[in-house]
Amino acid sequence: MPYVPVTELAKYVGKELGRSDWLIIDQQRINLFAEATGDFQFIHVDPQKAANTPFGTTIAHGFLTLSLIPKLMEDILVLPEGLKMVVNYGLDSVRFIQPVKVNSKVRLKVDLGQVTEKKSGQWLLKATATLEIEGEDKPAYIAEPLSLCFV
Repeated sequence: MPYVPVTELAKYVGKELGRSDWLIIDQQRINLFAEATGDFQFIHVDPQKAANTPFGTTIAHGFLTLSLIPKLMEDILVLPEGLKMVVNYGLDSVRFIQPVKVNSKVRLKVDLGQVTEKKSGQWLLKATATLEIEGEDKPAYIAEPLSLCFV
């Protein structure tokens, strides 16, 4: 991830910061997420039943794909020099646009939307994160993650 002086953070607002590498969402990842969350809805974990749905196969949990933001964004988000730590500050909005079918490749496109100094030494970065699905016109979601940076 690129580090810049805090005085230069505003220069990146409104700009695309980049895209992550592609990541395959396989059934094992989906099953592990189901185990971790207790969400065993058949559309995620039962290929035979899921084959009879309009999707024709299992799909990833929406929250599974959303939980990938920190990892996929880590090498893209511009951060202030002298960073001591960055914490997840939540999301301003999320819209799930289409499901991610098993074995799809996804990647995250990140734009910086806003930079706000919360208090001395704390900077809040609001990004727009778009999860693209290889070969699809529409993304899986568009979200606005918030990152609180301590310098």
